[in-house]
Amino acid sequence: MKLIIAIIQDEDAENLLSALIAENFRVTQVSTTGSLLRTGNTSLLIGVADDQVPDVFRIIGSVCHRRTQVAVPYSPALEPGLMYLAENLEVEVGGAIIFVVNVGRFERIYAHQAE
Repeated sequence: MKLIIAIIQDEDAENLLSALIAENFRVTQVSTTGSLLRTGNTSLLIGVADDQVPDVFRIIGSVCHRRTQVAVPYSPALEPGLMYLAENLEVEVGGAIIFVVNVGRFERIYAHQAE
């Protein structure tokens, strides 16, 4: 069993969720924020059998596309620890960052109703 962690742009999230659900994958969506552009991302947690990993990659690749975006400068004085951008910078965003992690154990627990 594998856990796929896919970090995608918010713009692609709804279409990707629909595509994954249409092919019967269970997905957990977590709202996240990227560090460079400080814009919304979506992280998806997808548990699959080993042989289903290529199917998930295919779906992600068909939905998540690259695009360019302008990174607006901001001052580290306002937010310590962040990288300072001196001028507007065009960066490529989109696509997906995907991690595949081995799962040592998986259980689905259902609560029993009181009788």
